[in-house]
Amino acid sequence: MLSLITIFGLLGNITTGLVYLAPVKTFWHIVQRGSTEEFESLPYVVKLLNGYMWVYYGVVKPNSILVATVNGFGAVLELVYVIIFLIFAPPRARAITAVLFGVLDVVFPIAAVLITQMSCNREMQITIAGFLSLLFSVLTYGSPLSIMKTVVRTKSVDYMPFLLSFILFINGLTWTVYAVLTRDWFIGIPNGSGFVLGTAQLVLYAMYWKPEKSKRTSSDDGCQTENLIAHSAPLLDKNESRAQA
Repeated sequence: MLSLITIFGLLGNITTGLVYLAPVKTFWHIVQRGSTEEFESLPYVVKLLNGYMWVYYGVVKPNSILVATVNGFGAVLELVYVIIFLIFAPPRARAITAVLFGVLDVVFPIAAVLITQMSCNREMQITIAGFLSLLFSVLTYGSPLSIMKTVVRTKSVDYMPFLLSFILFINGLTWTVYAVLTRDWFIGIPNGSGFVLGTAQLVLYAMYWKPEKSKRTSSDDGCQTENLIAHSAPLLDKNESRAQA
């Protein structure tokens, strides 16, 4: 019989997998157009690094294979997204992306793994990997916060699809329960925060949803939403006003 920990871990794998798959439509749009247009690469570079760190955490911490599996899947997807960006971005953006990828997604994770493996005991490895995973997870919160700000400013939920908000809500709830059951606060803190943000997004959706059918096509709506998300990464505040124009 499956334990509650295994059940919530499996559910978390499903919901997190759906979150990682969310940008697929956007990158298919990029491939079709042959251009990255105004999309930014940094969110995907950071998410790839975040995936790496969670995989490492899931490997070094006993009985955490479910954390490693889904983030391994996510890291592969994020790597594909970054490669697509490198192929279709204009020269300057491609060069910036290549530097960011080399530093954040190659040098940093290799250095973090080698240093902790060679100079730390297992308990310290778990602590460092958990802290880095928590830190990079928090950095990704700039996107939903910026979208929520846009919803309040425009009094419209056009840029905040209900399904994505609902998945983020369920994902945060599932991993928060998993963290409570396993007493793992490195997982609990970021996902608890994600659960709160997901709840706030659903509340905003209830407040500002209007029954009028949008005039935009579903494809345009999805790409515009992802465009806003891409411009809203926590390290890209300088681009926020342009994204919300």
